[in-house]
Amino acid sequence: MADFIIPKPPQQEKFKENLQNLLICPECKEDPPHLVEEFSSGDMVCGDCGLVLGERIIDTRSEWRTFSNDDQGNDDPSRVGDGPNQLIDGDQLQTTIAFDGKNGKNLSHLQNKITQDKNSKQLMQAYRDIQGLTDSINAGTQVANAAKHIYKLVEDNKALKGKSQEAITAGCIFIACRQTGVPRTFREIYSLTKVSKKEIGRVFKQLESFLQKIGGEEHAITTSIPTFNQQYQGKGSTTATELCARYCSNLNFRNSVAVEDVARQLADKTSTISELAGRSPLSVAAACIYMASHIRNESRTSKEIAAVAGVSDGTVKTAYRLLHSKKDKLLAEIFPEGVPNLDKLPAN
Repeated sequence: MADFIIPKPPQQEKFKENLQNLLICPECKEDPPHLVEEFSSGDMVCGDCGLVLGERIIDTRSEWRTFSNDDQGNDDPSRVGDGPNQLIDGDQLQTTIAFDGKNGKNLSHLQNKITQDKNSKQLMQAYRDIQGLTDSINAGTQVANAAKHIYKLVEDNKALKGKSQEAITAGCIFIACRQTGVPRTFREIYSLTKVSKKEIGRVFKQLESFLQKIGGEEHAITTSIPTFNQQYQGKGSTTATELCARYCSNLNFRNSVAVEDVARQLADKTSTISELAGRSPLSVAAACIYMASHIRNESRTSKEIAAVAGVSDGTVKTAYRLLHSKKDKLLAEIFPEGVPNLDKLPAN
């Protein structure tokens, strides 16, 4: 019986990278190519035309890590990562166990009980409340950080005992708005909460006294926010001039800068009018914008402006009538060569 010989399969050659391949930009076709590896974005980019030739490249550079500072609190500048958050107590290096349905429920619950005390939970909840409230009024990150810092000072010094957290939060946001130059009225702040206007007013005065007390040389308020790297100084209430910019932006004028410029100049000069000196800055700002919009031929109704300013239509018209009675003197100073569209100004 003949033997059958099974032929062996041919051996495959091991893969070797062909180093002769040259990557050239198809647009520039420059040889040798001028390619740039942007490790921050993970792209290979042509340095001449900016065409992306490759994506998700791997950073093969060495990460220079030393162990020489392990006995000095791990202060190794070669390492990467976020800096510590000064608003949170502790080393901030804990391992967090995610909540994963039935499997991770018990572990996550147990870790929260062990690693987080009651004070830390209250502090983090207050920070979340401040962030949510500042976002709702478009106050910005700087105001949120400043308000969190003020709240942290209150907590560290055990001040304002017996006051509700909601009132303290609103007071911190109101002071932060003033200190960072973001105009928000007292009405806008207390409308965010369910606390009475009177209670927030009391908390605000106590907060100002507290910050002035600890703002000396022995207890300097130092933070990454430039506004608080100095002794605290109380500031006056929000003026009509400060409100004009935001109201004009919300009214969507075609040339918002021109309308805002006239409205701000009018608001600056209203202090010389005794009838308007004691009125709310909201109504004064609304009246100035109402007049400025007609002068710049971008008229808005008093109802539209009243809705943005948060006052009634009658309040805007009353303030405008007082402003209109002094229009000749006010507008002559702003437009020495003649007031445009003066005939289009409504009487009321």
